[in-house]
Parts: sequence; C-alpha cells; structure tokens
Amino acid sequence: MLSNNRARHALAFEIVGLAIFVPGSAFILGHPIANMGVIGIVSATVATIWNFVFNWLFDHGMRRFAGTVHKTMGIRLIHTGLFEAGLIIVLIPFIAWYLQIGFVDALVLDVGIVIFYLVFGFLFNLAYDRAFPPSRLSTGRASTPAGQEA
Repeated sequence: MLSNNRARHALAFEIVGLAIFVPGSAFILGHPIANMGVIGIVSATVATIWNFVFNWLFDHGMRRFAGTVHKTMGIRLIHTGLFEAGLIIVLIPFIAWYLQIGFVDALVLDVGIVIFYLVFGFLFNLAYDRAFPPSRLSTGRASTPAGQEA
C-alpha cells in the first residue's frame, strides 16, 4: 500500500504543480504558455533525475566519511542547499537557451521556480496528508478522529 501511496503522491505533486506553475508563470512573466510548459516539464524531469543521483551520491559520501547515512538537522540543511544549488546550476543554461534570455534572467527565473516549489511542496503535503492521513495508510485501515477503528 505504501508504494501505491508514494506513486500517487509523486504523480499528484507533479501534475498539480505543473497545472499551477505553467499558466501562472506564463501570465506573470509574459512568456507563451507552451514555452513555460516546456520549462516546467524539463525542470520537473531534471529535478527527478537529479534527486535520484544526488541522494545516491550524498548517501555514499555520508557512509564513506561519517560511517552512517543518519542526517542531523544541520546535515539536512546542507543536503537541501546543495541539492537546490546543483539543480539551479544544471537548469540555468537550459532556461537561458530555451527562452533566449540572459543568464542573470535565467537565474532569477530558476530561483523563482525553486521558491514556488518550496511553498507549493509545503502546502501540497499538508493537503495530501489531510486527504490521505499517514496513520490510515500505515495500517491499511481508516481511523476515526478519536483513534478508534472505523
């Protein structure tokens, strides 16, 4: 059940995120919706691949240098910062080339994408946990507000 939930979560996150990002960014930035759709889809695809590669490398490095993959709050902050910095570095040349804009404008756009997805991710996960409560998913059974089985 948990793998089905993870798949539903990932698909819903990407679909809803793109459904908001593409028209919203096209309106705000004045670029054609098709162009922003390409930026959104390429960014989401690159982020997914980078997530897999980065986390594998980071965990490998943690095992090698720290002997564990346990992450303290400080390590989590470093992990997040490095992940986002790497994603920005990878996406800036593509955004600049595809939209025919300068690197500074591409950087500003990419930072805007990061900020959007940080806020969206937080709000999406709050809503998702309300719609699909983790306690219900872990047991496979619905529960009432009092914690009694339904």
